[in-house]
Amino acid sequence: MGWFDKLRSKTAKSQEDQPKQEAPSQKTPDLWKKCPGCGETILTKDLVRNLFLCVKCDYHMRMPVWDRVALLSDDNSFVEFNQELKSADPLKFVDSKEYPQRIAEAIEKTDAFDAAMTGYVQIDGIKAILGVMNFEFMGGSMGSVVGEKLAEALERGASEKTPVVIVATSGGARMQEGIFSLMQMAKTSAAVKKLNAAKVPFISILTDPTTGGVSASFASLGDFNIAEPGALICFAGPRVIEQTIRQKLPEGFQKSKFLLEHGMLDCIVHRRTLKKQIAKILHILNNGR
Repeated sequence: MGWFDKLRSKTAKSQEDQPKQEAPSQKTPDLWKKCPGCGETILTKDLVRNLFLCVKCDYHMRMPVWDRVALLSDDNSFVEFNQELKSADPLKFVDSKEYPQRIAEAIEKTDAFDAAMTGYVQIDGIKAILGVMNFEFMGGSMGSVVGEKLAEALERGASEKTPVVIVATSGGARMQEGIFSLMQMAKTSAAVKKLNAAKVPFISILTDPTTGGVSASFASLGDFNIAEPGALICFAGPRVIEQTIRQKLPEGFQKSKFLLEHGMLDCIVHRRTLKKQIAKILHILNNGR
């Protein structure tokens, strides 16, 4: 049984364990997805089977958090920690909605408490700590909970001498938490420094998009910075920069290939071989101990 079938059977079992609702759910799954690269319309079930890669142009579409965990981990090896952490509302922030309302809607939409998931995992038989960001939860924005989860994952790696792998995807800092959100940049960066001091490897996977305060902090501080093909990786987006400097940017500016050519990345790895490449790095480092 492959990882997709196990993921599907796990999901089906969890649905069977849920109490029956008298009223039908208002959430309906999207049956089709449109490829941002070529415009091809693809059945969602076919996308899932194909690792969210376009069947026509091989565009790397955004991958849901549990599919990402299944892609990178050995079967049934992921054990989540800090699952229960939830965002507070320190600023009593209100825009078109109150912040607690936005959080509640994101929880309902994603079945997750915030935009990051962390846990212990086996990658080709090697124990590691895996963190995966969730773009579906408020654009993967980094607030206090995301910063706490990722910082603790890095600190656990340092204290337990366990390699850390973090998959980043984010729109940046969470504006509803103001300075509390911005401080997560320093917090996660300090945690990376602890990992470095303990001589424990940190592999950072940058996926589409990795922007704002996430790209400007821990996501760019890996011992190995690996990106997926075509990923947008930047602090400010191309449109904002063009409006600021009033100049046209080079073709492919801030995409992973451009960053690799200019020394910002170590390599670009296709999604199909991502776990294999991570495992290779971990095996080399593990044998060198």
